[in-house]
Parts: sequence; structure tokens; C-alpha cells
Amino acid sequence: MQTSNETAAALLPLVGGPANVTSVAHCVTRLRLGLADRSLVDEEGLRALPGVLGVVADDTYQIVLGPGAVAEVTARFEALLGPRTRAGELAALGAELRERRRQRNATPAKAALRRIANVFVPLIPALIGCGVLAGVAGLLTNAGLLPGLTPALAAVASAFMAVVAVFVGYRTAKEFGGTPVLGGAVAAVVVYPGVAKVTAFGVHLTPGQGGVLGALAAALLGTYVERWCRGRVPGALDVLLTPTVTVLVAGLATLYGLMYAAGLVSSAIGTAADRLLATTGAFAGLVLGGLFLPLVMLGLHQALIPIHTTLIEQQGYTVLLPILAMAGAGQVGAALAVYVRLRHDTSLRTTIRSALPAGLLGVGEPLIYGVSLPLGRPFLTACAGGAAGGAFVGFFAMLGDRVGATAIGPSGWALFPLLAGNRSPALTAAVYAGGLLTGYAVGFLATYVAVRPGEHRSPALTGTGGAYGTGDNEGDAGGPRNREVQP
Repeated sequence: MQTSNETAAALLPLVGGPANVTSVAHCVTRLRLGLADRSLVDEEGLRALPGVLGVVADDTYQIVLGPGAVAEVTARFEALLGPRTRAGELAALGAELRERRRQRNATPAKAALRRIANVFVPLIPALIGCGVLAGVAGLLTNAGLLPGLTPALAAVASAFMAVVAVFVGYRTAKEFGGTPVLGGAVAAVVVYPGVAKVTAFGVHLTPGQGGVLGALAAALLGTYVERWCRGRVPGALDVLLTPTVTVLVAGLATLYGLMYAAGLVSSAIGTAADRLLATTGAFAGLVLGGLFLPLVMLGLHQALIPIHTTLIEQQGYTVLLPILAMAGAGQVGAALAVYVRLRHDTSLRTTIRSALPAGLLGVGEPLIYGVSLPLGRPFLTACAGGAAGGAFVGFFAMLGDRVGATAIGPSGWALFPLLAGNRSPALTAAVYAGGLLTGYAVGFLATYVAVRPGEHRSPALTGTGGAYGTGDNEGDAGGPRNREVQP
């Protein structure tokens, strides 16, 4: 197996050399390169390189190396680049080329989903930390342990959720070109206790009504108002009038319209999720668990992030995430079957051994790009495993045993500390574990039958972003988050 130095040294000429590299970054599993000219890249050579699990051409050029290895290779890669001349010019050229490509390939729907995801993804680390603490506080309370500490833990865990709307507003304004603090100021109206004195549509508002959806809408409106003002207010008065008009117009619109409308939408989301699982839980779980991997490939899973956040804000947990996490279980089962079935493919078995621990903890991209997509059929059988696991969890929801997650981001075995539900913690964990085992088993069996000994990888499918899209959910902005929200 190559060392990090050897891998980095082999990568550099294959991406066009130092002069072609305009930026270097990495996330959980991918080395992300800004390239001045992508025609200089030897993609076949990259895919054939030991240690490279796949290649994804998105707004940055992404080389899938797997968790752990990617950080070491990135550091060695940057050291090999050394001091470069014309760095600013190359960076500007790379940014221009990326923007042109993004405009050519991104549909309006995908672009909107990506921007919404960019609002929520940086918040996921706080959601995870607070979710774990909330679970610990709940366990201590149920067990009657440390009664002096549990109120403090509950306060620490709940404080962020009490003001999450402010952070959503801040991030929304930043993402859509407004002043972030103005977005936060407008969104703060949603959670201000004094709104209880305001009457809209004949009813008194309640603090938090509309939740993160109301905050998102308020900050969006504030951003458009601010930009409208910037182009019309004289420069000498801009610093005074623009913030005032922005907060006034967007704040009043939030109080007398957006909070009420967003509250109706939020309530409808919660009611729909409850009814869906209570009446058609097994079928809904089968569909959601089976389709989540394709949704990730297309980037459409990003639309679920505000839904998860809304459910967590309303009910304390999202019932959708444990079902969607079953897709990762199917992926693990499929990889294990490939490992057993293709025992003479030492390179592929090495990839599976290195990627499997991450897959068990919910980081599925090394297995997707290194195993299932290159082989083709295992991707479909992994979806079958996810569908079976989702149906298992959904069936128990029909029986009244709901399994939820107090935060988004982790999945697989990493989701256990974040589990919550309407039954005992032991039963909730048992249902979730049963879903994982079902996903493993069905994914394994389906793949074992579908994959023939001696089968080879299909170059047409290896780590490409083309037909499948590049729905990356790893959370580049600081979250594990992003790791797959999801899951």
C-alpha cells in the first residue's frame, strides 16, 4: 500500500502539475482541488492509482481518498506544491472556470437546494453536540442520577435550539448576499418573547411560531429589502437608512405574515410525518430507505435538511433520519457481500477493509465510490438493503414505537447516542439496531446473489458525478454534516 507521500507525489502530475492547481482543500473523505484547466487531468490514471476510491467532477475537482487518509495526503500534496507564482491570477482563473461550469451544469432547483443546504450545514455541529447532551440529560433524569447536574445539562443542551432561528437568519443573509447580522436581527423576531403581545390574523402569535422556516423566510426578505435599499439610498445616508428600513420592513412582514404562514407549514410537516409513519410506516420506510442513496447521488437529499430541523424544533427529534440511515446499512451489507464474493480481487478487498469502519459509522462515500458504483449492481442491491431496513423501522412506527434522532449528521452506529423516541431508550435503540441488522442482511444477500465471482469494476461508473450528480453531504463548512445529513 502506498504511503501518503507516495500517493500525493503520484497525484500531482495526474492533475496537471503544480501550475494547474489553484486551490487545495479537503473534507471527510475527499481531496478538493481547484484546477485552472481540467483538460490536463488524467482521469483514467487517477482512478487506477492505488488509494484513490473515485473521482467526482463538481464545482471543485474531488478525489475520494477516504477518512483519515485524505488529511495526510492533502498535507503532503500542499507541501509538494511549494511556493507558486501568480497564485492570485491562477486562483481567479480557477474561480472563473468553476463558476462557468457551475452555471452550465446546475439546474435552478439543484442550485436552490444547495444554497438552502449551505444555510443549515454549518449549524449541524451544534445540533449534534446539543443533541448528545440532551440525550445524556434525559438518561440521567430517567435513572434518577445526579439530580443537581441534570438541570444544568438540560439548559446547555436546550439553549441553542431556543435561538437557532437567529443563526438560521444569520446564515441565510450571508448565503444570499445580505449583511449577516441584519439577517440574524430580523430572524430574532421569530423567537422574541414579546411577540406574544402581537395579534395577526385574529390570533396571538407565540414565540418561535414558524421556527426555522419562518427565520429563513424573514432573513430572505430582509436580504432582498437590504439590496433594494443599497441601490437607491444615497451613500451618505446608507449607513443609517438601509439597516433601519431592512429591519423595519422585514420585521413587520415577519410579524404580520411570515410567522403565521411558516407556522402553518411547520405544523403541516410535523402532522404529515406523524400520519405517514402511523398509517403507512412500513411502506413509507421502504420507499425512503430505498431511494435515499439515489437522492444523495442527485443532491436532492439537501431538501430534507430544513425538514429535519423543523421536526427537531417541534418534537425534539426527527423521525425521518433513522429511516434514511438504513441506506447506509444496505451499503455496508452490499460491501461485505462483495468482499466475500470477489475474494480474488485483492485491490477491491483492500478498499472494502479500509472503508468499512467508516461505513459502519455512517460515512458511506468510500464504499459508494470505491465499491458499489464501480460494480454497478451492488449500488442497486444496497438500495434494496436500505429499503428493507427502512421498512423494519417504519413497521414499528405503525405499532406506535417511533424512533427519532435529536440531531442530523451522523448515521450508522454513530447515531445511537442521538436516538430518541416515544418509548424507553432501550426499546428505541433495539428497534434502530434491528433496522440496521435487517439492512445489513438484505444488502448482503441481495448482493451475494447479484454479483458473480470474477466480476470486474465498470470504468463507466467509477466515481463519476455525471448521471448520478454529486450530492455531497459531508459538510465542508465545518460540520461532519455534514457526513451525510444528513445522514
